[in-house]
Amino acid sequence: MTSVLGLSLTDRLVLVVGGGAVSARRISRFLADGARVRLVAPELSPAVRALLDAPGVTWRSRRFRSADLRGAWVVHTATGDPVTDRAIAALCERRRTFCVNASDGAHGTARMTAQIRSGDVVIGVAGEVGVDPTRAARVRDEIGTLLTEGRLPVRARRAAAVGRVDLVGGGPGPVDLMTVRARRLLAEADVVVTDRLGPSAAVLSELDPDVLVIDVGKRPGDHPVPQDEINALLIAHATAGRRVVRLKGGDPFVFGRGGEEMAACLAAGIPVDVVPAPSSAVAVPQAAGIPVTHRGVASAFHVVNGQGPVSDTTLRALADETVTTVVLMGVAGLPRLVDSALRHGIPAARAVAIVENGHTAAQRTIRSTLGAVVADAAAAGVRNPAVIVIGDVARADLLLPRQVAVGGAAG
Repeated sequence: MTSVLGLSLTDRLVLVVGGGAVSARRISRFLADGARVRLVAPELSPAVRALLDAPGVTWRSRRFRSADLRGAWVVHTATGDPVTDRAIAALCERRRTFCVNASDGAHGTARMTAQIRSGDVVIGVAGEVGVDPTRAARVRDEIGTLLTEGRLPVRARRAAAVGRVDLVGGGPGPVDLMTVRARRLLAEADVVVTDRLGPSAAVLSELDPDVLVIDVGKRPGDHPVPQDEINALLIAHATAGRRVVRLKGGDPFVFGRGGEEMAACLAAGIPVDVVPAPSSAVAVPQAAGIPVTHRGVASAFHVVNGQGPVSDTTLRALADETVTTVVLMGVAGLPRLVDSALRHGIPAARAVAIVENGHTAAQRTIRSTLGAVVADAAAAGVRNPAVIVIGDVARADLLLPRQVAVGGAAG
């Protein structure tokens, strides 16, 4: 019978005998697990030689001797000579030291699993009889797909002394544009503090029923949960030992107040990390076939919060024909922005596009010019969420013919 054990190799000695390609793969894995590696081989392949400078690796340039076993917790033998490997495995068994024998068709007292990690969860796959690494790897990869999709129950069931907070960017909307790490952290979360934007509706339906979901979504002119209270929520739940995900639309550090939330957690001594995501400033124009930079047209882009005042920096960006200006949260402030730009001499013919509900079935694009966009937006009934793009890249015919629809939005 084969049992799969989770062995801690941190700062423990692993003896590796043999200097070929198999040893190179296994040494890398042992080092990743925190082990110290004693390598014994008269000759080394280039892949193994490249690992000699890694911390914790020592090399004895000769054939195996029984004294090499001294102090080893685990032995891995892959000399390429089955007779030698079996002899080493037999010696290890007499000394009650676990040994992985990598010779074809041979077995030691231990086996390497096909392994995958998901946060602090480690999953290993091994066969009961015989060695079939291809099958084990295929099973592992299928499990990895489920982990990537957040479909396995990887939430911790024992509360930790101190929890943690992860500020997770949900991207522009579609679940399949979220990162693998974002999906994993959501699957591990005890508490999800979410906004109204991003992929929240789709991913929240996949959570365990007992995951606490707190909606702190802000709408224009309506901030039901002030930022200080959001910070306090994150800290309180993490202090109680829970794993907290702060799920945001777009990227947490692009007008997402993620920096304030990180600072609050750090000040409270709470472990915190940030998971980036495609920002709506780039991803939403892209959904409408609008590149924020394009060779020969725009060599830079300027991102502005449309709810704030129109700064001199923004006016300089608008005046520069080689800069694309991307306005987030700017529907209500569009008249103010346009008035200021026109008064400062920005050409009224400057191309403008408004991409509404980007990356959704309701996406649409309104094409206009700086001089006409306020009236056109009002006539079209533009509402948030919308991204406003100002510059030559917003021309309808830059990349696509006018009649072509992109992502469900008429060009």
